[in-house]
Amino acid sequence: MNSNYDIIIVGGGAAGFFTAINIAEKNPKFRIVIVERGKSVLEKVRISGGGRCNVTHACFIPNDLVKFYPRGEKELRGPFHQFCSGDTIEWFEKHGVELKIEDDGRMFPVSDTSQTIIDCFMNATQKLKIDVLTSQSVQSIYKGDDYWKIETQNDTYRCSKLIMTTGSNPKIWDLLAQIGHTIVAPVPSLFTFNIKDKRINNLMGVSALASVKVKNSKLSASGPLLITHWGMSGPGILRLSAWGAIELHQKNYQFVIQVNWLNDVHLEEAEERLKELKIEHAKKNVSKKSPFDLPNRLWEQLVVAAHISVETKWADLSKKQVHDLAIQLTCGEFQVNGKSTFKEEFVTAGGIDLKEINFKTMESKLHSNLYFAGEIVNIDAITGGFNFQNAWTGGFLIAETFSL
Repeated sequence: MNSNYDIIIVGGGAAGFFTAINIAEKNPKFRIVIVERGKSVLEKVRISGGGRCNVTHACFIPNDLVKFYPRGEKELRGPFHQFCSGDTIEWFEKHGVELKIEDDGRMFPVSDTSQTIIDCFMNATQKLKIDVLTSQSVQSIYKGDDYWKIETQNDTYRCSKLIMTTGSNPKIWDLLAQIGHTIVAPVPSLFTFNIKDKRINNLMGVSALASVKVKNSKLSASGPLLITHWGMSGPGILRLSAWGAIELHQKNYQFVIQVNWLNDVHLEEAEERLKELKIEHAKKNVSKKSPFDLPNRLWEQLVVAAHISVETKWADLSKKQVHDLAIQLTCGEFQVNGKSTFKEEFVTAGGIDLKEINFKTMESKLHSNLYFAGEIVNIDAITGGFNFQNAWTGGFLIAETFSL
């Protein structure tokens, strides 16, 4: 079979569908096909946000929005001025999907199910007569004088414009490298830390607002930190893993973190406060109740780690014990041995080098009529709907460049 299309989109995920729909709405005469290697489409949309689909984030100022992207901050500033979170909300409303904002800024369909987004995309592709072909794994990409040709294990397809939206797919990256594109080696982003330490044993589920720093590094982050049965997780840790994706990969995920359980209170301040508490609570047991905004169970463990027995009264604390407790509270060290993937939403840093893309159009700077959107490029974000926003913006920009 030899099928000719105006536009072929490789990758049946969020970026692929959004791009196809936007192009078809502006250019009804274009013959468009989405080619997907899997048996089904929009799988990442299905599982996103625990099955609710975290569509975008309620951050409406482009210069603020870019700060959530460890890779892509500079490049996305222009694109976000063209199509930002507010435009996403409007787009989905026009297509019959109302979104809502949660307390943390994440945005979901009012229906609370990702099926709403999938149905929206599937209905639009049917209405616009966009072909969707599954079980089509691309084996080769060939550029002719004025056309592109792709071969799958079943068929050969030709088009005048080729759009790649295949996410973190090493096989496709290899094919693009063969036609000259530079691929930044992919490394995991958004992962939790494996830590075995008696201070956090049996504290699974305990959470505190903390700041975390990688020892002997400039990497630091703050936010809620969650103790898990394998170590540490929560927004603070995930943020650190995203910004440190490359550096922590180079360390083979073996490194030491310093945790400040008091978040922004320094060692000296903590020590002064403990000296005051020594006078205020002289006759009370130190370990009994946390005098800080910390769960009591965690406080008890930190007291023990500072070599203070459970019977010790505040008045009986030695100068060294006060100092040791201040250290445990503000810069306790934990050895990290490995990582765990965060839920099913695996995100990678890496992909097509950003220098090889024109961010006004998302077109390749090496080949005309070759475009990219979504996670195939070296852009990634922390959780909260930001990776999807990058996909929507890229798809919108590509559609804007195509005219009848």
